[in-house]
Amino acid sequence: MMIELELIARLVIAGILGALVGFEREKRYKEAGLRTHFLVAVGSALAMIVSKYAFFDVVNSGTIELDPSRIAAGVISGVGFLGAGTILIQRQSVHGLTTAAGLWSTAGIGLAIGAGMYIVSIFGTLLVLIALEILSRLFQPVFPKFHKLTIHVRTNEAISAALTILSENHLDVKSYQVKVTSVDNHPLFVVDLQLKSKKLKKKETEILKMLQTIPELESIKFD
Repeated sequence: MMIELELIARLVIAGILGALVGFEREKRYKEAGLRTHFLVAVGSALAMIVSKYAFFDVVNSGTIELDPSRIAAGVISGVGFLGAGTILIQRQSVHGLTTAAGLWSTAGIGLAIGAGMYIVSIFGTLLVLIALEILSRLFQPVFPKFHKLTIHVRTNEAISAALTILSENHLDVKSYQVKVTSVDNHPLFVVDLQLKSKKLKKKETEILKMLQTIPELESIKFD
């Protein structure tokens, strides 16, 4: 009975540690949030517990030897497919890689808890949270973030005017794509731009006001 209580405690601890990672992803509105990370951690811990303890009645016969690491390896591979489902490719940008890596790390945390490695699991969780929450802020001044700007305009001249405004405000356009659609039998140009600047957030309101002066502009969206 005491052994079963300890195994249940392992599942609970794994769920809590996984939920901590998921909470960070949830508040950033990522594809996989609190529940997903909780389930990955608990499921991984359960798989490891089954791998280590579920076959004692067979192994005790002395005729069979089992390798508990095989299920752990299978869990890591399986979570790789789950992580791939969180990765989105939109035009020239890729989203969800960090969340996929977080899921993979959460599976490792769950496996470690299932194996009874409490201290290692807790420190692993702390390192994952540091990577997700602190490193991006710490190195943000060094590595400028790419921002996405989407504008809808009526003419090619409006595209040139928008690019001129961005250039005059020292915003580097890494890439942009133009898609032509039709609204009420009139052409509408949808322009997706990737901008690189350390100070874009400070100048966002000012840039929006300048872009709004373009007569042919229909809408603006900053991501």
